[in-house]
Amino acid sequence: MVVRGLRGFDWDSANWRKSELKHGVAAAEAQEVLLNDPLCQVDTRHPDVEHRYVALGVTNEGRRLFVSFTVRQGRVRIISARPMSRKERAVHEETQKAERR
Repeated sequence: MVVRGLRGFDWDSANWRKSELKHGVAAAEAQEVLLNDPLCQVDTRHPDVEHRYVALGVTNEGRRLFVSFTVRQGRVRIISARPMSRKERAVHEETQKAERR
């Protein structure tokens, strides 16, 4: 997984407050998702900027979130976090089922 072996989290406070107000996701929740073995993929929508990743995962309270992040100097830098869409929930559920088989 992408976040294993990294040295923690780095926050852009202005960007994070905007995400928190818009989507109602606390910084700690986004961090939990990344620590709880999420489904991670490379974000191919931004090929002209640094490598970005997207994660579908669950908080400790069971909230399903989509988290966009990058890795800078060995630290995870969360770009945004929001509740999963219906389509994302379906993908996450199917992946979970396949892993249990």
